[in-house]
Amino acid sequence: MTFVMSAPLVEFRNVSFAYEEEIVLRDVSLTVARGQVVAIMGGSGSGKTTLLKLIGGQIRPDSGEVLVDGENVGNLGERDLYRLRRKLGMLFQFGALFTDLSVFDNVAFPLRERTNLPESMIRDLVLMKLQAVGLRGAARLMPAELSGGMARRVALARAIALDPRVMLYDEPFTGLDPISLATTGKLIRELNDALGTASIVVTHDVAESLALVDYIYFLADGVVVAQGSPDEVRASEHPFVRQFINAEPDGPVPFHKPAAPYAADLGLEAANG
Repeated sequence: MTFVMSAPLVEFRNVSFAYEEEIVLRDVSLTVARGQVVAIMGGSGSGKTTLLKLIGGQIRPDSGEVLVDGENVGNLGERDLYRLRRKLGMLFQFGALFTDLSVFDNVAFPLRERTNLPESMIRDLVLMKLQAVGLRGAARLMPAELSGGMARRVALARAIALDPRVMLYDEPFTGLDPISLATTGKLIRELNDALGTASIVVTHDVAESLALVDYIYFLADGVVVAQGSPDEVRASEHPFVRQFINAEPDGPVPFHKPAAPYAADLGLEAANG
């Protein structure tokens, strides 16, 4: 995988965020350049999806800056935020297709909603995007007629309908069989390179990610605990990285949640006293 580094399309500068009393992100800094596919990895509740919400302006940081294509998302008003979101594509965890619309109309939806293009041009663009994901032949099917892998690919075609500058993937491999998983990973890489976008992949899938991405950030307890290229990650001796990529049940992320001594909870200490 090769890419030419350029000014970051996405940049977090010392970002912190909390939901009321629960601190989710603490002083997080990261960058994603044009042409890069970057993975955000970490355990459940580590703040990965919160990063995506900050990029899209659904939430705003308590401190620090989130920059997308040079614009500070936290400072944008509603009109400018809507404009900025046209530069973003989003593949949701389970595709989130509109169940009452055909495959064709699902992919056409953002084009009809956000542009004034004639229907003839929309048709050509939709078929082009479906061809890119190998599903032009499924254009007239309904979502209920698709397999899980096909639905994910249709959702990907919809996400790239407007040729976004930044692509966001929220657990794109969840629930897929090995063939569909490999196909989705291949498409993410190929479409990123063809469109020249910056792609951010939130995922738990270690093997597919190491084969797909250019760089990885590991989040734990709301902070970046490690980062590096796939080769650097494979060679890393960092305890959290080793535990995560080897799927070890105990380590820096403990098997047992902190609790009072077991004997005390059972009342044995009092009984023996």
